[in-house]
Amino acid sequence: MYLLGYDIGSSSVKASLVSADTGKCVSTAFFPKTEAEIISVRTGWAEQHPSEWWKHLREATEAIMAESKVDPRDISAIGISYQMHGLVCIDSACNVIRPAIIWCDSRGVPYGEKAFGELGADLCLGHLLNSPGNFTATKLAWIKENEPEQFDRIWKILLPGDYIAMRLTGRVATTVSGLSEMMLWDFKEGAPAAFLMDYLGFPADILPEIVPTFSVQGTVTAEAAAELGLAEGIPVTYRAGDQPNNALSLNVFNPGEVASTAGTSGVVYGIIGDVSYDPQSRVNNFAHVNHTTAEPRLGVMTCISGTGILNSWMKRNVAPEGIGYAEMNDVASQAPIGAEGVSILPFGNGAERALRNRETGSSIHGVNFLRHNKSHLLRAAQEGIVFSFMYGMEVMQQMGMKLNKIHAGHANMFLSPLFRETLAGVSGATIELFNTDGSVGAAKGAGIGAGIYRDNNEAFATLDRIEIIEPVAADAAAYAEAYALWKERLAAVMAQNPEN
Repeated sequence: MYLLGYDIGSSSVKASLVSADTGKCVSTAFFPKTEAEIISVRTGWAEQHPSEWWKHLREATEAIMAESKVDPRDISAIGISYQMHGLVCIDSACNVIRPAIIWCDSRGVPYGEKAFGELGADLCLGHLLNSPGNFTATKLAWIKENEPEQFDRIWKILLPGDYIAMRLTGRVATTVSGLSEMMLWDFKEGAPAAFLMDYLGFPADILPEIVPTFSVQGTVTAEAAAELGLAEGIPVTYRAGDQPNNALSLNVFNPGEVASTAGTSGVVYGIIGDVSYDPQSRVNNFAHVNHTTAEPRLGVMTCISGTGILNSWMKRNVAPEGIGYAEMNDVASQAPIGAEGVSILPFGNGAERALRNRETGSSIHGVNFLRHNKSHLLRAAQEGIVFSFMYGMEVMQQMGMKLNKIHAGHANMFLSPLFRETLAGVSGATIELFNTDGSVGAAKGAGIGAGIYRDNNEAFATLDRIEIIEPVAADAAAYAEAYALWKERLAAVMAQNPEN
């Protein structure tokens, strides 16, 4: 018995086939082999053709089925993870009307700001738990104003994962978690956000049917089966956005548990058990995969744009020429905790939500030319990234999240022992590293949705934990002192960059 997971990213589509019995991935593939095209007709625009996602999904499916030699009839369920906040518009014949506006497109920003200003913070935050921001709803508002003929043709709006599920099953649907990432779920009313729909001028029936995150959401049609080399009738039993799914992949379901990624940008995604929000809207709040009205589970997310991109910049411009990241970490470790007073603010990759959308730029503070060298700069860069994570996690703590444990994949910045030790040291949390990814997580989510696993603990009993990093009590004061100095310097920079 096997489970099939898809991860629909903006760079590629990945498919993984997982043994339901052992929990191990038996085959995985991604397409395209070079980064997928993002169409950017104007600065700040980002679009993709949904048909390209389907094409790459077909290629990845063909590859894993050929490699594994698994009989398609032995696949028991399918799960889908997808890039969040995208907008796919379909007509009444389920044809895509225009290219999808994806997550990194910023044209919805002024519509979100206008809605937040006119509707008011109390209404938006009290019901949506966020400002309308640059999410799916405001992307649709842009279409309504700028492409009215296209808007009039829209029958339903979908997220990227909803589109893939539709192509697999013929059923047009979404989830509560999906509506919350569209910014169209009203947590106070437990229903679609009618007040924002009315304000933006959207018809109520533009939203698709709502299905549970873990449920039989449709079955593979004969047409899709023939195209993909699968068996007709396989149920699709799980779908979630990439960050909630990353948390699921790391078995993060309960209050106090945190999932983190640290690639070019970094994400900390923590679970709280109350419907809460940050009054300053410095973090995003979504319905987690196991959220219910009776038992709330919110994913509170902070995203730091300047993460691995700072470390790679240091490698190119500061580290001894020709060395790799492992050697660079060794050089950084020669400096003590706090880098003897050097602090680096990593915010050089655009505006930061945690800084209330300010664009402060990256900056280096406290360098003494007679005292400091490359090791201090390299350490200060990694510490600065960790401190920016902690800055966002403090907001989560103010919302009631207890920071007990951080789960992460063994990849990117988490490959650095210095990075891991600093995160454990400044947060006081235990770091657990796992070998998993989004498509494998989606497959196991499908197992939960199909009832193959009783719960998440059974589904992830075989999760491959690589390492546990505990905070060192003797180092706590040094980390606290370095973080306090970093925050002082950030406050001074923010004072020089007032809000718009």
